[in-house]
Amino acid sequence: MRLSAAGIELDAVSVGGLETCIQVPSWRLAFDLGRCPPSAARQRTVCFTHAHIDHMGGIATHLGLRDLWRMPPARYLVPGEYLEDVQALLALWRRLDRSELPAEIVPVAPGDVIELGRGRRVHVFRSFHRIPTVGYALERTRQKLRAELVGLPGEQIGAMRAAGEVITEEVCGIEVAFCGDTTAAVIDREPLVRRAKVLVLECTFLDEPGSHERALRSGHVDLGAIAERAELLEAVEAIVLTHFSARYHREQICGAIERTLPPELRARVQPLLSEPPWSHPRSDKVTA
Repeated sequence: MRLSAAGIELDAVSVGGLETCIQVPSWRLAFDLGRCPPSAARQRTVCFTHAHIDHMGGIATHLGLRDLWRMPPARYLVPGEYLEDVQALLALWRRLDRSELPAEIVPVAPGDVIELGRGRRVHVFRSFHRIPTVGYALERTRQKLRAELVGLPGEQIGAMRAAGEVITEEVCGIEVAFCGDTTAAVIDREPLVRRAKVLVLECTFLDEPGSHERALRSGHVDLGAIAERAELLEAVEAIVLTHFSARYHREQICGAIERTLPPELRARVQPLLSEPPWSHPRSDKVTA
């Protein structure tokens, strides 16, 4: 699904337990590869949050497509706890495929900053799931016209530049933050999440009885926990909710958002709604 959030284009699919892949085409980057949509093969950098199959199962497809299309080797950011196993997994696929399948694997840990060039960098932070998990924040540094010069005639600004005056200033900002699978504690504990222009946040459970307890037990977020943190999210321009359980229908998701989130927060929320064929065989057992 292609969507625009606060002016940033995303190409995204995410269904809890089935697949997640969030692409940021302007960055040539993707978060996680549950199945690897063909378009994701164009993204050279992939930031993996954790090693569950619905988030990492598409890595071999990504490797194979880039090799088939003669693209440069991909760069995979992988939590350090999984480095040796991922290397072994790729070595096995190379042996099975009888091909080199080149790739750059970069182990990461919370607090790391990965430079991508052209004023772009990736910050790594801790998320809170059942297994070791990290999130990522994309920061960009731009040159912007100095505030006091905004509105001046172009000829005057051009003359100032010609005279050697500095007419721009450096501006840094977090464009996108992606938390992977996590509890809502990531909102409480991670400033990068609260500073992001666009926050891509999982919401596996809605608002039915017991959803909060189930979310905590399984290392996920429920809609009520997001509502409780509305004040912490005031600076975020757009929030894309993802990873809804396949048990839920579109109407259930939209209805729960309408009645659970406060209006000011709800106005900035976009749910990433799944399309068939993803549906849970027991979807009729869940009501919202």
